[in-house]
Amino acid sequence: MTLRTPITGVGPIIGDIREGLGISNVLAGFLTTIPLLAFAIVSPFVPGISRKFGMEKTLYYSIILLTIGIALRSFGSISLLIFGTALIGIAIAFGNVLMQGFFKLKYPYHIGLLTGIYTVSMNVSAGVALGISHPIASNPAFGWQGALASSIVITLITLIVWIPLLRGDKVDLSSLGNSNSNGNEKKLWHSPLAWAIAIAMGFQSLLFYCSTTWLPEILISQGFTESSAGWMTSIMQYSQLPMTFLIPILSEKLKSQRSIVYFFTTCYIIAFIGIYLKWTELTALWMIFLGLAGGASFGLVLMFFTLRTKTAYEAAQISGFAQSVGYLLAAVGPVLFGYLHDATLSWNLPILLFIVSSIILFVASFISAKERYL
Repeated sequence: MTLRTPITGVGPIIGDIREGLGISNVLAGFLTTIPLLAFAIVSPFVPGISRKFGMEKTLYYSIILLTIGIALRSFGSISLLIFGTALIGIAIAFGNVLMQGFFKLKYPYHIGLLTGIYTVSMNVSAGVALGISHPIASNPAFGWQGALASSIVITLITLIVWIPLLRGDKVDLSSLGNSNSNGNEKKLWHSPLAWAIAIAMGFQSLLFYCSTTWLPEILISQGFTESSAGWMTSIMQYSQLPMTFLIPILSEKLKSQRSIVYFFTTCYIIAFIGIYLKWTELTALWMIFLGLAGGASFGLVLMFFTLRTKTAYEAAQISGFAQSVGYLLAAVGPVLFGYLHDATLSWNLPILLFIVSSIILFVASFISAKERYL
């Protein structure tokens, strides 16, 4: 739950932040890009750090760092907002990389089920963040600073809940039957399958972060209030839940996951065409389609880390590689979308870019969905 709320809660109040600090749409979009850049830079180093400190302690320290980042960005200055957001991105990178390897190591026969529960919890918390951010920001007692700080409640609870795990056996990735880490990393950089998974990760992430950042603004431009736009994007988040739970379980049972790829691509394109044509009376339906597509694509991409590897160490390695390359690619999205809007004074071109991104995601996922190993 700590891996999404600090980021998704920004979208519905990005206009308040922009007006409160007097920044442009490009800089506002950069607030979503900073964590993605942090994911890209930090992810390759996470398996090595985890080998040194143990997985449980590494994750616990990352939650502490996340809590500090949330607190700093809520003070109301541009510099602390940027610095705190960077810390948030660094902290979340550890959870992003390590969780799939943790599941593969500790519960190798229940990876699909645990991945489903994991993704559902992320999307529930993300949906709550999208729905409550603007109401909190609208309260003079809290403002947008209070809305940004609200996710600290979850991180504090997580710190307490995680303490018993620190007393258990240390999970050491160096003992997972694959000691030649440098050779594995070189292999990934030259693997077409690894690159396909990384590109799928990148465009799935681009669609998610650009949607949560700019869809509220797009809907406001089509006549929705700030509050209703926030709740519409919340519908998108909650519509992901069935797919984020079912797709990991289903994909584990299928030899080829290409039918899932056809499904989420169709949902993406139908929804973005509807938004582009401004069929606002069906906006709730478009949000449901986007939610189904986002949940299915996210669940499947996460499962690629375990379905296309044989050991937990390999799963952590491909996770770090794919998230580094993928999030670097995704980091361009929010800023590019904001720039295109500022340059054209219209959301038409950014929405068309959503459609193009969906097609690229289809190609990369289609390649990754064939049964084979790295």
